[in-house]
Amino acid sequence: MNANTDEDERPFWETTRLEDMTQGQWESLCDGCGKCCLYKLEDIDTGEIVFTNVACRLLDHESCRCGDYANRSTVVPDCLTLDTENVGKLRWMPSTCAYRLLHEGKPLEPWHPLISGNPDSVHWAGVSIRGRCISEDEADEDLENHALDGEP
Repeated sequence: MNANTDEDERPFWETTRLEDMTQGQWESLCDGCGKCCLYKLEDIDTGEIVFTNVACRLLDHESCRCGDYANRSTVVPDCLTLDTENVGKLRWMPSTCAYRLLHEGKPLEPWHPLISGNPDSVHWAGVSIRGRCISEDEADEDLENHALDGEP
């Protein structure tokens, strides 16, 4: 007789609270969409968040991953490190972000690499910013010229 319960069969992201995940589990939640690396604008009067198509200079535009992840906060002092304390407070987190979804008690998307088993599934599903952004080094100084309609 098998003593395992259904919970033992479920993947870690369904059984482990964000606060209780190992560093490896936490890092594996990132789907590699790159949306968090886009510059965003906030309307001071309304609080509305608008994404731009301008990405941090460290973003690798092909993989949609940070080109210097270990040193990102040193190289780019404004880079925000996502953690269990701020994940629920960041209104600009993409609606498809695994951290946001799990924080809200929702399941991962079917194209998420942890579900599909393929790190490129986020790109194949058209969810990443691959081919849809420019580096901050290429953008003109007025980010409003790069504002997007809706979430990328």
